[in-house]
Formats: sequence, structure tokens, C-alpha cells
Amino acid sequence: MDSAIKSHAAIRAGNVPGWGRPLLALVMIGLGIVGLYTGDFASVWQRIPIEHLPGRMYFAYAVAVIELACGLGLLFTRTAQIASKIFLVFTLLWLILLKVPAVVAAPQIEGTWLGFGEIGVIVAGAWTLFAAFNAGRPERFFSGGRGIRAARVLFAVALPMIGLSHFFYTDETVKFVPAWMPAPIFWAYLTGAGSIAACIAILTGILARLAATLEAAMLVVITMLVWMPGLNSAPIDRGLITGFLISSAIACGAWVVADSYRGTSWMSVRKQT
Repeated sequence: MDSAIKSHAAIRAGNVPGWGRPLLALVMIGLGIVGLYTGDFASVWQRIPIEHLPGRMYFAYAVAVIELACGLGLLFTRTAQIASKIFLVFTLLWLILLKVPAVVAAPQIEGTWLGFGEIGVIVAGAWTLFAAFNAGRPERFFSGGRGIRAARVLFAVALPMIGLSHFFYTDETVKFVPAWMPAPIFWAYLTGAGSIAACIAILTGILARLAATLEAAMLVVITMLVWMPGLNSAPIDRGLITGFLISSAIACGAWVVADSYRGTSWMSVRKQT
């Protein structure tokens, strides 16, 4: 078993290494603040499939409060355990209520799978944190080593949904490639293929830590190149802020999963047990 998973006592004490947790916490705080300021959901990423939702603004405020509270709670060791529980439930509901219906209604449209995959990566990060902070014995499916392994599988399965969109929607993907970068189609295909390759590596255990870390790093770079330049313009568009925060949440969710491999060899070729 991975040495990081064996260390239950350290994990229970809040010794979760890496930058993934605090960065994800800060992003959720940002989403909460934006939601409270605008009184609305996070655009297409939190699209409510009800055209006229009664009390829509109140639901939006409630979501913003939960995001803000989870973010603040995850920052501190004393509150991280309870915050990780709320955060996992919140992200699971986000995935099940807002993304699963679209996949069921239109499974032939890759865009619905893209939306599921993006939020799925955030859920994988939330699940990893919950499993780490609730690593008691006997282990349950959601907690401890089992939970971390299951979160890694969810992360891996979500990646091709994101990667394939680069091939299905090449014309749209290349628009996000900065103008100063040559051969935009090459970068669109390379990043898409990278996510698919990371999925295979994680599921097979071949260079899993390296693959998860490279995927997280790639998502960070994409966030910086695609969304950050627009934040330097004035006035700042709310869509750009939301897009930056959601993209950051996806990248940080991936980074949390990558952090769970600490203690595993970079060159390991063994499937996780």
C-alpha cells in the first residue's frame, strides 16, 4: 500500500501535505464571495435545469454561503474535518443534481460529459480531503485509504471527458490558446491527449504520481494562460472572474489528488492496492 495512505495517524492529525488543500480552500472562498456579491450561481458550471426556479436568488446565496464556509473551514486544521464532510456532500450534490441530468438527457453530446468531468475533478479533490481527514478504522468506502483510492479512480475517469472535448470541439478549444503561441491546434490536441494519457497512467498505476502531478500542473497553466490575462482588463467581466475561479477549482482539485501520492515513488509502476 502507498505509504501516504498507511499514515492514518498523521492524516487524522491534519498533516495533509501539499498546497492543494489551502489553494482549493481559497478558491472556494472566492466563489462564495462572488456568489454573495452577485446573488447568482457560477454561470454554466452551476446551471440550474429549472427555467423559473422559485426563490432563485435565495438558493444562490445559500450556495455561496456554503462555498465560503467550506473554504474557510478547510484552511484550518481544527475545522478541516467537518468542513471536508460538508464540502464532499456539497460537491456531490453539485455533480448529481446539475450535471448528471444533462448526461442522461443528452449522452450523445460530448459537452455534457465535459461538464460532468470538470465538476467530477472537483469532487475527486473534495473526496480526497474527506478521506484524509476521516481516516479512522474500520475504513469505509468514502474514508481512509479506500476513499483516497476511490477518489483517484473518479479523478482518472473524469479526465477523458475533459480531454476528448479538445478533439470534439477543436474550433472552440483553439480560441482559448493565446495568440502568441504558435500552432494552436497542436496545443489543443496535446492537452487533450495529455488528460487521456493521465487517466490510463492513474488507472494502471504506471507512473501514477507523475501523471497526476503533470495533469494538475497542466490545468494550472491552462488557467493562467486562458483566464488570468482577462483579469488585467478594466472593467472586469463577471464571466471572466467566474471562469477563472471554476478553472482554478478544477486545477486545485486535481492538485489535491496529486498530493495524495506523496510518499509514492515518481517512477512507481505498481497498481495501487
